[in-house]
Amino acid sequence: MIDTNFFIKKGEFNLNQIAEICDAELQDKTRGMMVIHDMNTMGNAGEGELCFFYDRKKKEAAADIKASACVTTAELAPLIPEGVAVLICNNPKLAFLKLNQAMYAEKRPALGVAETARIAPTAKIGQGCSIADYVVIGADAVIGDNTVIEPFAVIGEGCKIGSNCRIGAQAYISYTVMGNNCYIYNGARLGQDGFGFQTVNGVHQRIPQLGRVIIGNDVEIGSCSCVDRGAMDDTVIGDGCRVDNLVQIAHNDKLGRGCVIVSMTGIAGSCNFGDYVVCGGQSGFADHINIGSGAQIAAQSGIMRDVEPGMVVMGTPAVPFKDFMRQAAFLQKNSKK
Repeated sequence: MIDTNFFIKKGEFNLNQIAEICDAELQDKTRGMMVIHDMNTMGNAGEGELCFFYDRKKKEAAADIKASACVTTAELAPLIPEGVAVLICNNPKLAFLKLNQAMYAEKRPALGVAETARIAPTAKIGQGCSIADYVVIGADAVIGDNTVIEPFAVIGEGCKIGSNCRIGAQAYISYTVMGNNCYIYNGARLGQDGFGFQTVNGVHQRIPQLGRVIIGNDVEIGSCSCVDRGAMDDTVIGDGCRVDNLVQIAHNDKLGRGCVIVSMTGIAGSCNFGDYVVCGGQSGFADHINIGSGAQIAAQSGIMRDVEPGMVVMGTPAVPFKDFMRQAAFLQKNSKK
């Protein structure tokens, strides 16, 4: 059951409406006017609620479904107990997303600027924005329409934030140009110095970092993640990228469209990623590496050389997935002798 202290319930739907929302087919058409009040997990859903069943590993649990209705696939539908209304679709996960969006919404902060916010006179604030307590917005910064900036966030001088963005509490953004529909989570840091220095006479001297951070549209950057600005060139995060919590993206890195970077990944400077690269948690990248579009990097892998488009690699140093599994099998077999 969804807690409406935290989320807005937009409405209830009958099964005909849910079938349309989810692009599903209701098996028993006579039940089309049955009203569903809420959605819930397979194990917890009860009378008047709907659940989703798409994980084959939970076949045995399907017999215990007590929901009034269930969205599932044609393959899994025969496992649903009698009496539960069944809606069949090709992709229950996508159906869940659609119904979630139709039935619930996140609460939005009140519009306007809090009295304690500090906004430079030359900053430009768009229409319909929400700027919370103790936000600081520097000179000549531009904030697009309908953007939410949460408490204690800092937007540095000259930064540009697009429309419909959300900047989490205590996020710090500097030297950054950001597109529309972006979500920067609590405590993220964008645009700080890259890790660049030159050792002169035994002393590490900082190299001034003169680039920017360029964030595309529809980008999410997780809590406590860091994206360094470029040394001369810009650091670029392409449209649609999803960056998890606790990720380090160094100076001059370039990420293509739709990349997924999972928690605790570290990407050294001047790496180039193609489109839709997926990096598992705790993966690490040496500098000046090229990762081809569609490549998949398994968790805890160490990437020390270029990865071709579409490859799946694993291990440290990373090798093609099948080679890694052969190595693991060989070591396991021979360690028993």
